[in-house]
Amino acid sequence: MLVINLFKKFSISSLRAKIDIIFFIAVILLILLFSALWKSSVNRSFQEIQMQERANIHYLYLYYLKTGKIDKEYLSSQNIKVIDAGGKNIKLYHQINKDKKKKKFAVINIHLHRYILINNDRFKLILENLNKPHFPIELIIALGGALLLLLILYLWIVRSIKPLSELKEKIIRFSEGDLSIRCHSDKKDEIAEVANAFDKAVETIRNLLQSRQLLLRAIMHELKTPIAKGRLISEMINDSKRKKQFHAIFERLNLLIDEFAKVEQISSKNVRTNFHKYKASDILEGSIDLLMIDEPTKHIHIVIQKDFTLQGDFELLSLAIKNLIDNAIKYSKNRYADILIRQNEIQISNIGKALPYPIDEYFTPFHSSEGGLGLGLYIVKSILDIHNMKLEYRYRNDSNIFTIFL
Repeated sequence: MLVINLFKKFSISSLRAKIDIIFFIAVILLILLFSALWKSSVNRSFQEIQMQERANIHYLYLYYLKTGKIDKEYLSSQNIKVIDAGGKNIKLYHQINKDKKKKKFAVINIHLHRYILINNDRFKLILENLNKPHFPIELIIALGGALLLLLILYLWIVRSIKPLSELKEKIIRFSEGDLSIRCHSDKKDEIAEVANAFDKAVETIRNLLQSRQLLLRAIMHELKTPIAKGRLISEMINDSKRKKQFHAIFERLNLLIDEFAKVEQISSKNVRTNFHKYKASDILEGSIDLLMIDEPTKHIHIVIQKDFTLQGDFELLSLAIKNLIDNAIKYSKNRYADILIRQNEIQISNIGKALPYPIDEYFTPFHSSEGGLGLGLYIVKSILDIHNMKLEYRYRNDSNIFTIFL
């Protein structure tokens, strides 16, 4: 039962737990084995004492028949002491005969002393056997040595797998976006080989990400220059309507570059957040501004049943909701999106076809998508994960409904 309870207590999927259980079972089996050997050795020693007592008593009886007296020298040589002869020690005699029945022969242990009562027609004796059972001290020494060896083996194995825990912590840090980890090992075992292989993989990924970041930053930097020049040239246009249109175009391009920079930070897990309390309606307003569409009321219908306050990064949440609204308008049958704000949730829906694939597939970057890069929902999911928010999708009454839960 104890072993079963240990299996329930420890997660047997853990390598350390398996090692602990194996050594625990080994210690229990070792103790049981030595207990059995100890008991067997002590029992054998008692049997030898009993056989010696029978032989001594038989000799005393034969010697008394021949000589009419007790051979005390023989008893002394056998380490047996005469306590009483002739029944003079009444107190000890009654202790041996507690049941008040006249015994001709009895062996009893009183206060760690072993007494032998001989009561026949010729003589009455109480003897004390000073011989003690042999306790196998060598077994205790062997048990101690075996337990010490098991302990040394256990500590050695636990120490050998300790780098696995360190490697696990570094893998967790890497998954959270820490690219500065190093796990190189100079050892020659299999764990060191895994650590070194992972270290090389991290270095390769780090170099690729740095190359990608440098490329994107270079592209965005180069795009900033013609956009700035375009804005300057547009200032020379005399037609105010055209000037306004060009301003809107260049502003849109500038916002797109900033958005690409934010997407790059999110995808590389290198985004810096600035959390504050905002109203859901204010974030929604910021999302609509990012869309930069003329006359938003022609494409968006907003219902605020109950506005609420949330803790988050304004720019990131605005970007996430903007992507959902943009997709709702783009993929709807009537170029129209409905937005509902109520207690702790924001709902965005449109009339259109249901998603052909499970929603989880759209949370991966560059999934197969019609008319896009397949990054929209990936960005939304990444931003909501940063805020510990949940995105739910359902299709009902010819409508695609996306709901953000606080």
